[in-house]
Amino acid sequence: MRNDTGGTPPPSRSLLYALPIGVGVMAAVDEIIFHQILQWHHFYDLATPTIGIITDGLLHSAELIAMVAGLFLIVGLARRGVLFRRWAWAGFFLGAGGFQVFDGIVSHKVLRIHQIRYNVDPLMYDIVWNAIGLILIAIGLWLYRQASRNPVGAGRTTGY
Repeated sequence: MRNDTGGTPPPSRSLLYALPIGVGVMAAVDEIIFHQILQWHHFYDLATPTIGIITDGLLHSAELIAMVAGLFLIVGLARRGVLFRRWAWAGFFLGAGGFQVFDGIVSHKVLRIHQIRYNVDPLMYDIVWNAIGLILIAIGLWLYRQASRNPVGAGRTTGY
């Protein structure tokens, strides 16, 4: 996967390939803690509990696919010695934060397919949920900015 000049792929490829890993990890954290351990909600709560559990399984499948696909892509870059670590970490945090904010706004408020927790005032939960997502995005943007200032030496690996 070389760019048009036949040289090293752009550093942004490391960021792009790490995005699904961040999305998958944050989805897994959400599912394991809030769906399974605390049992506060399912991915889709507008139907029967059975449908909720099925949708949790679909979410779990999607998060695993995202993580595995991202890891294969990242390992491919690392094997060729063209993985830019800071760019990859930026992608990871942007993916994780992006998932968190998307879930908090789209799933919880726009589509209302589930809330973080039921039978309580959700305001504080929503604030904390989205604040965590915004913090993760801020970390990703900071790492991106740092990597952009020195794109060639931004944590590039030399292979395994």
